Amino acid sequence: MHNTSYIQRRVSRKIYVGAVPVGGDAPISVQSMTNTNTEDVAATVAQIQRLEQAGADIVRVSVPDMQSAEAFGQIKKSVTVPLVADIHFDYKIALRVAELGVDCLRINPGNIGNEQRIKAVVDAARDRGIPIRIGVNAGSLEKDLQKKYGEPTPEALVESALRHVEHLDRLNFPDFKVSVKASDVFMAVEAYRQLARQIEQPLHLGITEAGGLRSGTVKSAVGLGMLLAEGIGDTIRVSLAADPVEEIKVGFDILKSLRLRTRGINFIACPSCSRQNFDVVKTMNELEQRLEDLLVPLDVAVIGCVVNGPGEAKEVDLGLTGGSPNLVYIDGVPAQKLSNERLVDELEKMIRQRAAVKQTQDAAVIARTK
Repeated sequence: MHNTSYIQRRVSRKIYVGAVPVGGDAPISVQSMTNTNTEDVAATVAQIQRLEQAGADIVRVSVPDMQSAEAFGQIKKSVTVPLVADIHFDYKIALRVAELGVDCLRINPGNIGNEQRIKAVVDAARDRGIPIRIGVNAGSLEKDLQKKYGEPTPEALVESALRHVEHLDRLNFPDFKVSVKASDVFMAVEAYRQLARQIEQPLHLGITEAGGLRSGTVKSAVGLGMLLAEGIGDTIRVSLAADPVEEIKVGFDILKSLRLRTRGINFIACPSCSRQNFDVVKTMNELEQRLEDLLVPLDVAVIGCVVNGPGEAKEVDLGLTGGSPNLVYIDGVPAQKLSNERLVDELEKMIRQRAAVKQTQDAAVIARTK
C-alpha cells in the first residue's frame, strides 16, 4: 500500500510539550482532554492512563482553582504522557502548576490581568521551558470584538488570537501554539487559514463542541481534513461528547486517512452486499475490537467477494477475499485458504503474525539508518 502523503506541510516553528515536538517537521500529535473532576486524582490518573494506552501524545487537564492545581501536581507524578493545564483568568494557578511540572500552559494572556501578571506567568514559563497555548473560541470572544463584528466571524477569531500573541511578542516569548476554534466548520477553517499566513508558530486544530460521537466525528473529519489537506495543523484535538478515548481513535483515523500518521491497523473493507461469501460487517466489528492493542502500522483489506477483492488484497500487507473458499493474500501473494467456520480467529492470528514480522522489519530499517 502506498503510504506516502502528498500533503506539503506549512512551515512552522517547533516547540516541545514535554518530550513531544509540535510543529516543524514533527509528526502531527493527537491529544484529548480529561472530563473527570481534577480534584479526584485517582479517577483523573486512570482516565489519562486509558488515553495514553489509546495512543494520546498529549493530554489536557482543566485546572479551575487552587485545589485543582494541587491535585494536578499529584496527577503529574503518576503519569508519563505530557500534560497541558487549562487555565482561565487566575494567573496564580498558572504560576503554581508551573512549579508543579506542567508541560504546557493553555492560557490566554489577555484574560489573566495586567501586564505585571502576564509577565510573571511568561517568566515562569520561560524559566522552566514551558510552552504556552493560546486558545481562542468563538463562544468566548471578548465583548468589544462581539460588538465590533456583531457575531463571531473568522476575522474576529483571528483578531482575538493576535491580541494574545501580541502580549507574548512584546515579552519576547516565541514558544507558543495557537488555536482558533469554532463549532461552525467553515468559520473555523477560514480562521485557521487566515492565522496560518500571519504567524510562524504551530497551530492546534479543533472544531469545538463538535457534537456526539457520530456527528462530532463527521464534523471534525470534514473541518480538520480540509485544513490538514492544505498542510495546516501541527497538533489536533477532536472534541466529542463521548468517552475521551474515542477522541484519540478518531484523531488517528483522520491522520491515517490523509497518510499523515501511521499507527495501528488501517482497514480497507467493503460495505458488503449479496455477493459476499462471509459476513463482512460482523467480521470487521470483531477484528476491530480484537486488534485495538496493535500499534504496528499495517494495511489490512477485508473484501467480501472476488469482484474487488483480489485487486485490493494484492495492494496491502494482508488481504482477505471472499470466495469458495476465502483466500488470504500476504504482501500481494496468495498465502492461505480460509473457511467461514473459524474465519475471525484465523484472521486475527495471521494479522498478529504479520504485524510481528513488520515490527521486526521496521526495527531493522531503523537500526540500519542510525
